[in-house]
Amino acid sequence: VSDFDACAEGISKVQAALGPIEILVNNAGIIRDSALHKMSKSQWDPVIATNLGGLFNMCRPVVEGMRARKFGRIINISSVNGQKGQFGQSNYAAAKAGELGFTRSLALESAHSGVTVNAICPGYIHTEMLDAVAPEILTKSILPLIPVGRLGAPADIARAAVFLAADDAGFITGSTLAINGGQLMC
Repeated sequence: VSDFDACAEGISKVQAALGPIEILVNNAGIIRDSALHKMSKSQWDPVIATNLGGLFNMCRPVVEGMRARKFGRIINISSVNGQKGQFGQSNYAAAKAGELGFTRSLALESAHSGVTVNAICPGYIHTEMLDAVAPEILTKSILPLIPVGRLGAPADIARAAVFLAADDAGFITGSTLAINGGQLMC
């Protein structure tokens, strides 16, 4: 998703095969963790290009059609670390915080056209990205920060995305839904 032309080409193929895109869930994300004083530009750039640039690259080719049809749902998957920051993730936290500003701005621009734009901020979810964390770090450093005492499941996020895509959520736009097990309450 960091390549605008590749996104536009992929979207064109989907639309040719299936018709207009009415629902877009932006869920791409990568990490290249390092404290900023040790971070290289090669760790910064791809995270920003994928996690934040990917929103532009995917939304821009579909939003005009959504607005013209007077219906669309865009759901951006951000992160609790975009809300609170995280040691060693200035690149990731900046991109994910940027997603929240992008979400609110696009929501304002598109609400009158029947297009809703919302964000979900997951906490620690049991995914392949989290599988890279050593089990002892998970047990000693991460789980104690989650009041419900467990990792989230991908289905926890999927249920929220399905709700935000539904007609019943047509009055919700520019919102951020925190799904983090109580890790950050705001």
